Amino acid sequence: MAGEDNTYNHGGRKRNMGRKSMKKTKGAESGGAASGTHKSEQYSNNQESSVPHTSFLRQQVDPETAKYFAEISNVIEGTEIDMEERSSICGNALEETRGKEVELATDYIISHTLQTLLQGCALDPLCTFLQNCSKDFSQISMDRSGSHVAETALKSLAAHVLENGTQSLIEATLNDICQAIVVNPVDVMVNCHGSHVLRSLLCLCKGMPLDSSDFHSKKSSAALAQRLNFKSSRSDGSGSHGLHPGFPDMLKFLVSEILKAAKKDIELLQVDQYGSLVLQTALKLLAGNEHELKHAIPVILGFKGNVIDNNIVKRLLSLVKQPAFSHLMEVILEVAPDTLYNELISKVFKDSLFEMSLHHCGNFVIQALISHTRNEDHVALIWNELGKKIKDIFGMGKSGVVASLLAACHRLNTHEQQCCQALISAVCMENEPPRCIVPRILFLDNYFYCKDKSKWEWPSGARMHTIGTLILQTVFRLPTDFIHAFISSMTSLEENQLLDTTKDSGGARVIEAFLNSEASGKQKRKLIIKFKGHFGELSVLQSGAFTVDKCFDVSSVALRETIVSEMLEVQAELSKTKQGPHLSRKFDLDGYAKRPDQWKSRQTSRESTYNDFISTFGSNTTKSSSYKEANSTHDRPKSQQEKLKDMRKEINAQLTSSHTPFLANKPFKSSGQKRHSDGNENRPAKFTKHTTEDVAKSKKSHRKRKLDG
Repeated sequence: MAGEDNTYNHGGRKRNMGRKSMKKTKGAESGGAASGTHKSEQYSNNQESSVPHTSFLRQQVDPETAKYFAEISNVIEGTEIDMEERSSICGNALEETRGKEVELATDYIISHTLQTLLQGCALDPLCTFLQNCSKDFSQISMDRSGSHVAETALKSLAAHVLENGTQSLIEATLNDICQAIVVNPVDVMVNCHGSHVLRSLLCLCKGMPLDSSDFHSKKSSAALAQRLNFKSSRSDGSGSHGLHPGFPDMLKFLVSEILKAAKKDIELLQVDQYGSLVLQTALKLLAGNEHELKHAIPVILGFKGNVIDNNIVKRLLSLVKQPAFSHLMEVILEVAPDTLYNELISKVFKDSLFEMSLHHCGNFVIQALISHTRNEDHVALIWNELGKKIKDIFGMGKSGVVASLLAACHRLNTHEQQCCQALISAVCMENEPPRCIVPRILFLDNYFYCKDKSKWEWPSGARMHTIGTLILQTVFRLPTDFIHAFISSMTSLEENQLLDTTKDSGGARVIEAFLNSEASGKQKRKLIIKFKGHFGELSVLQSGAFTVDKCFDVSSVALRETIVSEMLEVQAELSKTKQGPHLSRKFDLDGYAKRPDQWKSRQTSRESTYNDFISTFGSNTTKSSSYKEANSTHDRPKSQQEKLKDMRKEINAQLTSSHTPFLANKPFKSSGQKRHSDGNENRPAKFTKHTTEDVAKSKKSHRKRKLDG
């Protein structure tokens, strides 16, 4: 059950974006446009709406043409040809497709050759091909083989956009394609192949990469990172900049015409898997454009005018329990302008938050609603309905809702203390000591599924709960005054429990979050001491290496010496790991092995300089209560805590004896995971090389002012 809330596997909620895994619908011929347009019985009550339905019978390619393209395939794929000659051959071969584009693009074998030609030709023959088949582009896009040809053509077109003097030709080609698409866009939208092509076309018009996962399908891990403040949101339009300026007028035209045609069939599109995905992509590409969103969202939600009456509320609350619409509503809440968000939270979701939180689809919508709260009033409204029911939400396995609420409280600096107290009450029975808090959250489902909770014990070797570990990471980012019980529980973990935690990828991040928190150095060292005798074995593990790295940063000189001496025992094995070279350089293992006294002297100097900096400038963290600042990766002002972290790195760099570049600012990555706990990828500017001197001068000045005073 660990991590269920950050995946879309509940009740059919898994996104099926891969065209290879699509289910063939009834009556669909192999490669025919009928595939995916059949109105399944799974759709909602209003299935009598007149969705245009077009099918075609594929015409066989004549033998002579088939032979020609087989020979072309052998020429361009079987031998090495220089780029110029290859481009010429591809362009000439494309001329032979005139009048036969549909038959060739939908032929299973020749379509592969056609893709190769479209990838290798120059811009002129590419645009000529697309213009010649523009009237049949929808038909090609809805075919199993043709859709791959259409997407290849669009990707090749995108590759030429940045070339000088190509804009007008590409825009004219896109105009022909869009004009043909909008004649009957609904058929394309609900087709499993056509939907993907149409989304690629929208991305091209915006100037975004056609294979961008942000617009085709957001991975559950990315969505969760955003909801828990580990990654910036794009609800303010930041981050929506593409590889090139795009064609904004074309995008506006295409989206408006799609919505215009979709009005009469909106009830079908809302619950159709593929139609919903097109609408989601369109909304994401409009992020930040309030004028367009204020027009598009009411149409997609099926509003009659701009009034939200009781019938609409009932219908929307019913729809969010449908997989396709719940995904769509998540995106709407992400990009909605403030006025529309206010309407939705106060008129649609108010008084239904708890019920929706327990639904296998609705809980994801509530997570999105919470994650995109704009102000303290929104959090207060949500807290009034959910604050006292956190234990019930945990018990139903919907911990993602609680994690999102905690993150929203932290982001807007409101209800943080109440949220922490509610977490404690949810996992601790009356009169229980605080030491049980962290273990039970680490194994959230394991604890809540235990029949006799009074007899629950640490399940050694079991995988830790994904959401539980993320909740604790967020907790340790809160002010110390609110998390004393969590700190006490963390420092009460036994040695074997700490080792289990460090060896779990999520658990290791919890330890790092604690060591990064505002807890006192004494409390942190109380935990670190329990690792004595294990630093060597942990340093050769991917997750453990990060923990050892962080332990070194916050340890005293004596503890650092213990860490280094234990690591020397496994230095040969450490050198073979991905993280080994980084740790060896940072800890200066060779320097300690050769001259331990000098090593200790350097460490003492670093610690002294760092302490001087702290005494001069203080260490209180600053917080931003601005919603926009909290969600902006690039514009967010650096907190004092971050500045101190950078200062420590700079001190280490300046006082190291090694002549090799200091690489601590380039943290290694474990396989498949980026270790940026705060979601910030931009590295802050370094202090100047005279920083340590400035600290000393500043301290003297500070003392002088004190004496003068």
